[in-house]
Amino acid sequence: MPNPSQLRAAALTVTAVLLAAWSTGCSSDSKNEDLTAQKLSWKECPAPSDSEGGGSAPSPLPGGTEWQCATLKAPLDWADPKGDTIGLALIRARTSGDASKRIGSLIFNFGGPGGSGVTTLPAFGKDYAALRTRYDLVSFDPRGVGRSAGVECEDDQQLDKYFQQDATPDDAAETQDLLGNTRTFNAACEKNSGKVLPHVRTTDAARDMDLMRQVLGDDKLHYFGISYGTELGGVYAHLFPKNVGRAVFDGVVDPTQNPEQSSLGQAKGFQLALDNFADDCASKVEDCPIGDTAQDVKDRIAKLLKDLETKPIPGIFPRELTQTAATNGIAQSLYSKDFWEYLTEGLQQAYEGDGKVLMLLSDSMNGRNENGTYSNITAANISINCADDKPRYSADFVRSKLPEFRSASPLFGDYLAWGMVSCTDWAVPGAADHPDVSAPGAAPILVVGNTGDPATPYEGARKMADALGRGVGVELTYKGQGHGAYDSKNKCVQGAVNGYLLQGTVPSAGTVCS
Repeated sequence: MPNPSQLRAAALTVTAVLLAAWSTGCSSDSKNEDLTAQKLSWKECPAPSDSEGGGSAPSPLPGGTEWQCATLKAPLDWADPKGDTIGLALIRARTSGDASKRIGSLIFNFGGPGGSGVTTLPAFGKDYAALRTRYDLVSFDPRGVGRSAGVECEDDQQLDKYFQQDATPDDAAETQDLLGNTRTFNAACEKNSGKVLPHVRTTDAARDMDLMRQVLGDDKLHYFGISYGTELGGVYAHLFPKNVGRAVFDGVVDPTQNPEQSSLGQAKGFQLALDNFADDCASKVEDCPIGDTAQDVKDRIAKLLKDLETKPIPGIFPRELTQTAATNGIAQSLYSKDFWEYLTEGLQQAYEGDGKVLMLLSDSMNGRNENGTYSNITAANISINCADDKPRYSADFVRSKLPEFRSASPLFGDYLAWGMVSCTDWAVPGAADHPDVSAPGAAPILVVGNTGDPATPYEGARKMADALGRGVGVELTYKGQGHGAYDSKNKCVQGAVNGYLLQGTVPSAGTVCS
C-alpha cells in the first residue's frame, strides 16, 4: 500500500551534494561496535531524494520548529549484529511543550510497506500538533525504503512501461506477457539489490525500531502505526512485549490472513468504498455528473475500463491512460473521502476522452514524480512483501480464484487477483504465511478500525486486537470512510488517541465513534 504524500515537485540540483553526506549503503567499518551506544548527528534536513518522492526540503512547522535529520547505523543482517551495517534515515521535530512533561519520542510508520517516513511525517506534521506537546515526533525510512539502503529494481523508463502493462490478462498470450514482465522486474531487483533483499523483512524493521528506541534514549517504544505500520507494530510487540510503551494502530492490517485472503479482503474493501462513493454522488441534491443512479455510476466506470483495454485515451503526454492505469487511479482516489471530488472530475474528463486526472492519481499510487522519476515505493513494497510472505501463487491458481474475486468486486477483482503473482519468481523465500503478533505481557495497544476502510477492511481491527492477546489489544471503531481514522479529524477518534498517548488513559474496549 502506497505512501499518501502524493506528487511532489522535482528535486533541486543541489540535492545530490547534500545527499553525499547521508549515504545509507552497506558498510563494513563497524565490526564489534556497540550500535546501541551510537550518538546521532542531527542536522538540517536535505531535500528528499527521488527515491523518497523528490521535492524540496521540509518547511518549518507552525511556530518555527525546524525538522532535523540523522542516520542510524544498524546491522545489515540481525543474525550477524557485528557484521556489515546499513544506514537508516531518520527525521524528527522536537517537542513543543515543557521539557519536564516530555514523555519521549513518538515513532511513526505510515505504511506501504515501502512508504518514506522521512517524506511523509513533515507533510502531515501539523496534524500531530497535539501529540508534539509531549513527544518528539520521529519517523524513518525503513530498511529497503528511500535512503535506508533503498531497493533498486527497474529504471524510470522501464517503470513507465511496467505500469502501462495489461495487469488483468484475458488469454494465454496476455498471461505470458504479465508473467514475463514480472520475472524481468524481479530479476532486476536481484541484480541491483541482491545483498539487501534477504534482510528487508518486517522482523528486521522491528529490530531496527528497538535499536532506534535505545539510541533515542527511551525505556519504552511509543508508537503510532498506520496501515502496514500496524503490522510492523504488532511484530515489534511480539518480539519485544516488555518494551512496548503507549502505542496506537490505525487502519489495521489483519494479521491472521495469508496474501490470498488479504487480497480478497481488499477486493471487498475497495468495492465497498466504490459503492459508498457512487451512493454519495447519486444522493446529492444537485445532479451527479457521472451517473443518474449509484448503479449507473458503477456501470459507466465498468464500461470505461472495458473500453480502455482496447482503446486507451490520452493521459499525460506521451503516456496514455490504459485500463490498468485507470483502475490504479480509481483505487488511489478511494483511500480518502477527500479524494472523491478528484475521482468525479477524473471520470468526467475520461468520458470526454481526457485521461490526465486519472493518470495523475495513478502516478501518485505508483510513486511517479512530476519530473518523470520514481520513488522506490514499488520496489520496496514488493521486496518487503515477498520477503515476508511464504506463499507463491501460479497463474493456474489465480485463474481458479477469479470467480471468487469477481464476486467480491466486479471492478477490482481481476486486478487484485492477478497481483498475487508478483512474488512467484522472487529470489528470496518468504518467511511465513502471516505475521505473529501475539504479545503477552505488553502494555495496552489501542487498535482503531474504520468501517469504510477500503485498503485495510474493518474486520482486521478485531482480528488484530484478538491476536495481540487479552489485555493488550483494545479495539475502537470509527464509523467513517477512507483509509485510517485519526486523519479524518473526527473529534471522538482524536480525543481517544490523544488521551491515551498523552495521558495514558485507555478507552473502554468496544468504544464506537461516528
